[in-house]
Parts: sequence; C-alpha cells; structure tokens
Amino acid sequence: MWRSAFARQAFQNLNASRTRIPKVMAALSNSVDIVQSSHLSARYLRFFSQHSAEHSQFEKQITDSAKEGFVHEVPFHFSEGIDEHDGAQMGNDAPLDNEPPEESLEETVGLHMDISTSGFDQHGEEEGKEEVYEIDQEKLENVLSLLQSSPNTSLESCLSDMDLILHEEFVIKVLQTQLIAGDNLIRFFRWAWKDKSFKVTTTAVESLVLAVCSSLRKKEIYSLWDLIKDISVKEDGVLNVEILNKLIATFSKLGKGKAAFDVFNSFGELGCVPNADTYYFTVEALCRRSFFGWAWSVCQKMLDANSLPTGGEKVGKIISWFCKGRNAKAAHAVYVAAREEKMHIPTSSINFLIGQLCQENETVQLALEMSEDGIGEDKKYAVKPYSAVVQALCRIKDVDVAKQLVLRMVAEGPPPGNAVFNYVITGYSKIGKMEQALEMMKLMQTRGLRPDVYTYTVLISAYVNGGEIEQAQKVFTEAKKKYSELSPVTYHTLIRGYCKLEKFDKALELLAEMKNFGVRPTVDEYEKLIQSFCLKALDWQMAEKLLEEMKENGLYLKGITRALITAVKEMEKEVVENQKDSLVA
Repeated sequence: MWRSAFARQAFQNLNASRTRIPKVMAALSNSVDIVQSSHLSARYLRFFSQHSAEHSQFEKQITDSAKEGFVHEVPFHFSEGIDEHDGAQMGNDAPLDNEPPEESLEETVGLHMDISTSGFDQHGEEEGKEEVYEIDQEKLENVLSLLQSSPNTSLESCLSDMDLILHEEFVIKVLQTQLIAGDNLIRFFRWAWKDKSFKVTTTAVESLVLAVCSSLRKKEIYSLWDLIKDISVKEDGVLNVEILNKLIATFSKLGKGKAAFDVFNSFGELGCVPNADTYYFTVEALCRRSFFGWAWSVCQKMLDANSLPTGGEKVGKIISWFCKGRNAKAAHAVYVAAREEKMHIPTSSINFLIGQLCQENETVQLALEMSEDGIGEDKKYAVKPYSAVVQALCRIKDVDVAKQLVLRMVAEGPPPGNAVFNYVITGYSKIGKMEQALEMMKLMQTRGLRPDVYTYTVLISAYVNGGEIEQAQKVFTEAKKKYSELSPVTYHTLIRGYCKLEKFDKALELLAEMKNFGVRPTVDEYEKLIQSFCLKALDWQMAEKLLEEMKENGLYLKGITRALITAVKEMEKEVVENQKDSLVA
C-alpha cells in the first residue's frame, strides 16, 4: 500500500510538471521515515519508464539516490533485478512478494505525501526557505532610464505607474548604478520606503550613502542627512557607525565642519557608538574650518574613550592640526596618549609640536621632556627641535639647563651648530655671566666651529652693558682679525658704548673705520652720535656736520633729532646773547 501509493503519486506529479521532479526528490531526501518504511521495487521503476521517455530522468534520480544510500531498504538490485531479501533472479516483469496492487498507487501517495511532507508548501517547497529572486531586467532598465533622465512629471508618479514589486536586490542594484544624480537616488529611496513599504536594510542604506557621497554635492549630502535622521526615527537597528562616519568624512571634504559636528553629536540619538574613525573624521572636519575649540571637545572624548585612530600617521595629523591652531597643550595631550599606546608618531609632527611648545614660556618644560624621549632614532636629524628648546630655555633664563642640553647634544647628537652655541652665549651674556659665555665660545671652537660675527657682537654688547668697554674693545679687535667685514650692529654696539662713556673721539674713529672695513654706516650710528653730541657735549656744530654727512650718504634723519640740533643751537645763541648783555650792563 505505502510503496505503490508513493510511486503512483510521484508519477502523477511528473505528468503534471516536469519541473517538479527535483522538488519531489528534495522532499524524498528529507523524508527518511517514508523511505525506510517503503520497499521500492523494479516494478515501480518499470511503471514510470513505460509511460514516457521523459520519465527516464526521474528514474535516474531514484537510482542514484538508492546508490547513495537514500533508499535504505531497497529489496532489489537495479541493474539485475535481484531481490536482496530472497536472493532470487527475476525478470523485468516478475512480480514481487507482498507488493500491493497498482490501483492503490494514486490513492495512497496523497495520504503518504500529506503525512510525510508536512514541512513543504503546496508547491513542494520547504516552508521558510526563500525562493531565489531574479531581477526583472526590463523593469530595472525602465527605472534606471527614468532616474538618469529628468522627467517632466513627478518622479514618484512615474515610479508608481511602473507597478514595481521591490526587493532588496532590485533596490541595491539601482543604488549601485552609476550616472544617476544623488537627488534622484534619495527620492527613489524615499518612494520605495514610504509608498511601496520597502523594508529598509542596512545594506541598502550603505549603498545609498556610498552612491550619494561619491558626488560631493553639498545639497545632496544635506538631503541624505535628513533622510538618515528620518530612518533612525522609524527603523530600529538599521543605521551603523560606518554609515555615519561616511557622512562625517564627506562633510569634512566639503568643508562643512558644523554639519560634521552635528552628525557626531547625534550618535546617541541614532543608536550608534563612536569609534576611532568617528573621532578622527570629526576632528579633521572641525580643524579644517578652524573650530579648534569644538575639535578639542571631541578630542577629549576620544582620549576618555581610549579610542585613538589606528596608526601613528593619523595621530600625527591631529597633533599638527592643533599646533596650527595654536593649541599646543591639546596636541601634547594627544601625543602623551599615543606614547602610552606605543604608537610610532611621524617625526615631522613631533618636531612641529616641540616648536609650538617652545613658543610659550609655560610649556617650554614639556618641550624639553619631549626632546629627551620623543625623537628616538631620528635624533641625528633633529637639530631644529633641539635648537628651539635651547633657545626657549635661554629666553626664560634657564641657561644652565640649556647648557646641559647642548652638552648632551655634543655627546649623543645631534651635533650642535653655531646657532645653538650662540643661544647659550647670548643667554649667559644677558644675565652677566661672561665667564660661562666665554667658556661656551671655547667649547664651540673645540668642536671645529668658528665663532661668527653674531657671536662677537653678543659678547661686545654684554661687555658694553656691563661698562667694561676695554673688554669690549678686545673682543672687537679679535673679531676684526677673524673677519674682514663686520656688521653695522657690531660697530653700533661699540659706538653706543663710547658715547655712553662720553668718549666721542673714539666713537668718531669707529664711524670713520666702518668705511675702511666696507661697512656702510646706517641711520642708527649717526643718530646715536648726533644725540650724544647734542645732549652731552652740546656740540651742535659737530651734530650739523654729521647731518650733512648723512645727506651725502643718502640717509635721512628723523625729525625729532633734527629739532634737537636746532634747539641746542638756539639755546647756545641765547646763552651767548645773555652773556653779552651781562657784559654791557
């Protein structure tokens, strides 16, 4: 009964539709209980083959299934018709024992299928198993043609007239097609979502965002952001951090820092948690628009979340952005966090940060600490940042520490140059420690470096300020031996010293000597001498002589100094007249 019913129903299904044979076989393969309780015989196979040649494929599937162990209790050998239970040789038409009559095939198979294929729908498909979706190419081409053009009527109305049955694959295919305006893609997505009740998925939204953001059109990106906010209200769990990060990065490229900041601040409402890329793209967008205050607030959240960007390159960029914004403290905080994570930060960013820290007195110590441990293997190429630290230390009059740093540079590198030594010499000279200044100059010479004109000028200035004009003259004489041409500043410094001591003859000698050494006097030298002759020597004649000399050299004297000569001249005349009047009286 069971065997004949099963076979008859299978034959009936085959006549009804050839395409259903694979489905029947699938049902058979999942119906172990039926197969194990059934004993298919050669008669059933002959029954199928006698009706149509089309049944041969079905016969082959039954045979192959039996060979693979699909039919576990088949009582015959397919090739020879041997009953494995009896061990007897039979012909093709030989009846089998206990075989039910053929009449019961059709009747029984229905009952059998109802019992054993309850997990299948009326089409023979497994319940819950989604059918393979195939895109209707004609409808797809119609939609693409519509979106790539500018219809005279409403786009949404045209779409509705197409009577589309939307599937995720269809929508994504449309969104991934090139040469479609982003505005049309957004309108298509909204229409599919609202009018067609298309179930929005993360993949579909990602495809839309990638397509629209690739165009970098400001209006379209803002429309996309509005759509994203609408989706977040009505669709739970669709948005993810990658979608929002793409929006932030796109706003950054467009120079819309406020919009990027708005997306960042909406993460909580949109049900997403910022990651390292979120913080990086937001800081980038804000720094591009010089919103460094907002950028620092984002950066603080990044540090609190311990979510630095992957790789030292991005961290280096953040450091450089804050340095450009004159916020070296913020940049240093990022640097410290990256160092704790043992990130390799680009040397250029480290040097930039050191230089910015040296600009403010209160952060010089931080720069010193970075110079000690932040440059690493690139020390030999770090003369510039080391020089900046030495100069800053001397500026805040921490010259001894600057000297120690120079000595460390001598021992470990990078080798200090003239500028580094000059900073320390100048620092000691300004605070009156001339012995230490001369000591640094000697160390400079032992390093094979030659003190330049600036070095000698610094020493001359220090001695002049200290009233040691003779020492200043000695340094000046040594400088003339080393250099055939000195700077006007060197002469001016010494002339100022002689004028201060009212040694005007020496001052005039230096003025004349300048020409012999190829140094052209400037307004500063003449002005200092004229002021000294007027105010201290009361010699307006010499002052006028110097004024005429200036005119010959093409120099122009300030009006206030001209007035000074006139005032001294009139004062002397007034004194002479008063003396004459007193003699007459």
